[in-house]
Amino acid sequence: MKLNGEILEDYPNDPRGPSCLVLGYSQNRPIHIVSGFTSLKWIRIITVYLPKRPKWIDERTRAKGCDINA
Repeated sequence: MKLNGEILEDYPNDPRGPSCLVLGYSQNRPIHIVSGFTSLKWIRIITVYLPKRPKWIDERTRAKGCDINA
C-alpha cells in the first residue's frame, strides 16, 4: 500500500485546533481529508469528502465564490 498526500490548505486558526486540507487518492479517485492534531498529538480527522462541483473545479482548485469562510 502506498500512502501519500498533498496539503492544499492550512487552517492555523481553526476553532477545533490547527488543521489542514489534505488531498489523497483512493482507488484513483481524489479524496479530501481535513485533519489536525489533538493536544496529545493524536491525529484528529475532522471530515472526509470527495471534491465535486460546484464547490471544486478539480481536486486542487476551489471554485470562485466557494471560499472556505463562505
